[in-house]
Amino acid sequence: MGMTMSPQTPATAQIWCSFCGKSNTEVGKLVAGPGVQICDECVGVAEAIMAKYRDQPAELRLPVWESMSDKQMLAHIPRMAVVARQVETDLRFWVAELRRRGVTWSRIGAALGITRQSAWERFSGEQ
Repeated sequence: MGMTMSPQTPATAQIWCSFCGKSNTEVGKLVAGPGVQICDECVGVAEAIMAKYRDQPAELRLPVWESMSDKQMLAHIPRMAVVARQVETDLRFWVAELRRRGVTWSRIGAALGITRQSAWERFSGEQ
């Protein structure tokens, strides 16, 4: 089940939409799921797309950058970087909770498709 930003959440709490990269201070609402967030604007866009193509077979789309200028792409990549950092932070919290529950580095590594050692090096916080 997702969580929404409450009215009591301070405007400085920076959470970003995983789809458009806008922060909670730029949108009306954000809904959080496991490792992702989506804003009300992107939900609206998704609903419109789903309605428009509901009766058509699914097809692969060209990369979104095919319709973007270099300037538009350069303006967008900082938002992508923020979302990537947010996802990495969320992943670290999930791994920390698994470790708190006693889950081994081997199981965590296997779930991530990496070795036990790689999981430990990436998430243990020890050098």
